[in-house]
Amino acid sequence: MMRLSHFDFLAPATIEEAVGLLQSKGADARLMAGGTDLLMKIKLGAIKPGFIISLKKIGGLDQISFDPTTGLTIGATALLADVADHPDILKHYPTVAQAARGTANVQVRNMGTVIGNLCNASPASDNAPTLLAMEAVLHIAGPEGKRKLPLDQFFKGPGMTALKPSEIVTAVGVPVLPPNAGTAYISLSARGKLDCTAVGAAVMVTMSGDVCKDIRLFVASCGPTPLRAVKAEEIIRGKQISDDLLAQAGSQASQESRPITDLRASGEYRTKMISVLTERVITEASKKARG
Repeated sequence: MMRLSHFDFLAPATIEEAVGLLQSKGADARLMAGGTDLLMKIKLGAIKPGFIISLKKIGGLDQISFDPTTGLTIGATALLADVADHPDILKHYPTVAQAARGTANVQVRNMGTVIGNLCNASPASDNAPTLLAMEAVLHIAGPEGKRKLPLDQFFKGPGMTALKPSEIVTAVGVPVLPPNAGTAYISLSARGKLDCTAVGAAVMVTMSGDVCKDIRLFVASCGPTPLRAVKAEEIIRGKQISDDLLAQAGSQASQESRPITDLRASGEYRTKMISVLTERVITEASKKARG
């Protein structure tokens, strides 16, 4: 059985203390929110940090809150399981709850966090596409103070983010959805929800009757980051949704994606499924928006 490499475990009580530890320990330190991704990387020998800085003892980071004027805030150590079952999320952001509930298995959801999943920067993240579609914003603290960053500016490549040295994501905020908006997320994986997403699609549409006023469509596991299918959006935006239009949008989303063949799926399969999932999520979201 493979064992974890040796490291020192640090548990700061404040964000300021955590930032200071990141500064003093430098590249030899790693942050831990839930630890599901981090500990697996250490176990596999992918990384060998000398220090792990846990965020668990920092008060308030596990909070989930909703305000009808400003929207939803999910703290850095809020568990996936709590996000999946939170009454305000189930009522106002059911697709966020669905994505959290669809992440891995019960054991991972009871330990892992939405923020950790985002900061892992995997193209196969279940939580990123939905939050991207809803125009989520990250709350970040660092040596230079606090800042906010739109989630669609965060991902730079597999395992790569826009975080500056010694910065920490403290929460993710999701705005109140526009009137007559609907969201949807569908993912497929080789072994059900026990495996990483092989292909996925998430969307937010805003409707005016049968006409789509606006749309944000994101594709998962088909590029180095979650990809926005901008040209597919243009096919739908401002038009009455029809079967023919959905087929065109699905085909265009496939063309905009950059799938590869790996252990989870072939590039050909991903290309075909993106077209199918695009049609399905737009159909589902538009029904929710009208209903």
